[in-house]
Amino acid sequence: MMKTRIVSPAAKAVLSAGLIALALSGCGGSDGNNGEDGPDGIIGVNIDATSTLDATFTDATVVDGKVNVAFTIRNANGVAVLGLTKDHDLRFGMAQLTPVQEMVGADGAKVEVDRGYQWQSYINTTKQANASWIPDGETNISPSDQYQAEVEAASKCADCLVDNQDGSYSYTFQTNIAQVTEPISITYQADDTQRITLELKQPLITANAHYDFQPSSGLTEGITSRDVVSIEACYTCHQPESLALHGGRRIDLENCASCHTATSGDPETGNSVDFTYMIHAIHKGQDRVTSTADGDVAAPYKVIGYGGGLHNYGNVMYPQKPAADCSACHVEGANAPKDAALFNANKSDTACIACHTELATQHHVGAGTNCTSCHVEEGYGRSAKEAHGDVMKAYNETQTMKVVFSDITVTADNKFSTNVSFTDASGQVIPAEFIDQSGRVVMAWDSDKNYPAYSDASYDDRRLRLSQGTANTDNSWTLVWDSVSLPTDYVGKTFELWSAVKACYNHGGYGRPEVKLTACSTDDVQTVEIKSSPYHFVMAASAVDDSQAIASRRNIINTASCQGCHNQEVYHYDNGVNCQTCHTADKILRSDDTYPGGKKSTSFAFKAHEAEGHYLKYAGVKSGTVLKSDCKTCHTADGIELGRATDRVWRYGDLETGADIWVSSDTGACLSCHQKYLTDAAESHIEINGGIIDGISEGDVHNRASEICSTCHTVDRVTKTHGF
Repeated sequence: MMKTRIVSPAAKAVLSAGLIALALSGCGGSDGNNGEDGPDGIIGVNIDATSTLDATFTDATVVDGKVNVAFTIRNANGVAVLGLTKDHDLRFGMAQLTPVQEMVGADGAKVEVDRGYQWQSYINTTKQANASWIPDGETNISPSDQYQAEVEAASKCADCLVDNQDGSYSYTFQTNIAQVTEPISITYQADDTQRITLELKQPLITANAHYDFQPSSGLTEGITSRDVVSIEACYTCHQPESLALHGGRRIDLENCASCHTATSGDPETGNSVDFTYMIHAIHKGQDRVTSTADGDVAAPYKVIGYGGGLHNYGNVMYPQKPAADCSACHVEGANAPKDAALFNANKSDTACIACHTELATQHHVGAGTNCTSCHVEEGYGRSAKEAHGDVMKAYNETQTMKVVFSDITVTADNKFSTNVSFTDASGQVIPAEFIDQSGRVVMAWDSDKNYPAYSDASYDDRRLRLSQGTANTDNSWTLVWDSVSLPTDYVGKTFELWSAVKACYNHGGYGRPEVKLTACSTDDVQTVEIKSSPYHFVMAASAVDDSQAIASRRNIINTASCQGCHNQEVYHYDNGVNCQTCHTADKILRSDDTYPGGKKSTSFAFKAHEAEGHYLKYAGVKSGTVLKSDCKTCHTADGIELGRATDRVWRYGDLETGADIWVSSDTGACLSCHQKYLTDAAESHIEINGGIIDGISEGDVHNRASEICSTCHTVDRVTKTHGF
């Protein structure tokens, strides 16, 4: 009979451990050497999960025309981006920096001209004009077949892209660059600089990269280059995200230049899309004209994009004035692009024709388009550098001048008076004959607040021409503001004197006359504002009180940003940006039949916010290349803080009748953008929170206003509301 023993779980465990140990000991000997450590795991983020992308080429080789490149993808923190496949929107391009020799001139008299080095894409296609994309009756176009540079998509090759599983990748081009014969024959030269470009587009982010190298040596430095402008110069006026073109796929200037080559054109218009030509023609905008026997006529640059979208750049209002100031884009000096000086090399006529067209004047009829055959330093006509330099001479020289105010006093009948003179760079007083006496000097008090109330002293009364004063024998003028009565409490207030006076210069031209100060009585002189900062001071009873500190106005805008985009000419009175001294919040309205009610504000804030050139997403060329909603374009960091000027009152026009309405401080600031779009709900919100939108006078607003806007509408919330 079999006996059964019940074994507890604990006993089972002990027995099992003993049996295992016995079994192992039965094997006998050592258990062997430890195995080698495995490779470290890859720290990375999946490409479809990352919010930032940075692509960098690390190497490139060309063997028998086959191009292979190595590159990495990282996020903004340097973490490897994993999982890139051919099915992502990944594209590559390749171009050669080719020396170009062009035959120009009439048949039988052609000469060879050195055009320097130009990018030429290896990947091109022939495009025919799509008639259905061309709007009926469209003018200034010549549809024709055109070559266009292309990039190749990684998705079209099963094994060209190799993933190394660590955030590094390689790609072998589908195009053999040693065998390019159609539609343009390109001769690959291993000694010439080659450029590889990459564009990677995800739904919300984009990465571009480029790699310049010389295949024969493998060098990336000390090789021929064409690095003329920096995209940072573009960002002076343009928002970076607004220059993400071709569906947001292309964001780097180097990638643009590699495709927009001299052989590329737009078939629907017949216009060149060469980068140099296209950029200059676009920015010439509404000022681009061509000469005819009957006078100048508009010659707008146009491109018809994919799907038939017409881009009429004749609507562009180029803000950089004077337009002859090439330094707006062509920045030289410290930290400038390597080949920044190339734009002065007289190697190409492309930019000349892009701005001035093929017939700038009737003097050029039959002369052809070889501009540099005459327009060079030693030629019959001035070179571009000389001609543009002649324009800029007066503008640059007036920046070194000063406006000097002296003998400031208050007369016995309570009238403000000052002497004013003008000095050159050496401090010498400029003779009166060179000063335009129609120029004005503007006087104001409370410049630290909101300037004088318009009802107390209109800007018409606060500005005096030199000709309204007394000319003195020492080349100064004495000005007395007879039409303005100073406030009874003027002592201790901060005053401002600001000049909009111009100096007179001759023009440059054929024969190369020196551009210099010229008597204003001379025929056909040009006048340019003398650049000198406003003079601020505190008034005592009858003289400047130097013992008192000048009160500064609250931060609102960064005038350097204004001039970064507008340069030396904004609209009028172009001595810096001091528009608020005349265009106060309570300035009279202006008639405008296109505006609701027929009257609109003339305050600086309203004029700046509603300016057509500041509104390109919805007006003008409708390009979106300058985004109005980015307040930081113009404003300082604390420039949109509410609640800082409770005494300010704005004058607006009623949107139905155009009659004057008076608006409280913070409400008026918002209406400078939003008046046309104000809803009943928004009006109710304003009034509930102490804002006045229907005042019958300034006094009425002061009596009723109790705004608490800043309680909720902090700087942080305002910036987030406006999308940045």
